[in-house]
Amino acid sequence: MGRLLAVGIAALVLDIFAIVDLVVIDRSRVRAFPKLFWVVIIVAVPFIGALLWFTVGRDWGRKRENRVVAPDDDPNFLRSIKLDEEQQARIRKLEQELADLDDDPDTPK
Repeated sequence: MGRLLAVGIAALVLDIFAIVDLVVIDRSRVRAFPKLFWVVIIVAVPFIGALLWFTVGRDWGRKRENRVVAPDDDPNFLRSIKLDEEQQARIRKLEQELADLDDDPDTPK
């Protein structure tokens, strides 16, 4: 009797966890069926429904794709900064060359 009660409590906890996960997760990460249908599956088939949700219904891979990246961790942003710095260095070099040409007394004006 005690084992059956423990299994029932474990199934209930798993079902509650699955439903909370389903409600919290972004709609774009739900596979196979709409959210409402997944809730029905989890409630109608207690232990198996939760296992199906975690194995078939939930998309585990997209979380990394949609995450927000800080600018100092974003390779595209860092590349654009490097390009901007290179452009600024070229501009400074050209301005210095022009200033040197303006100051050169040997060149005709």
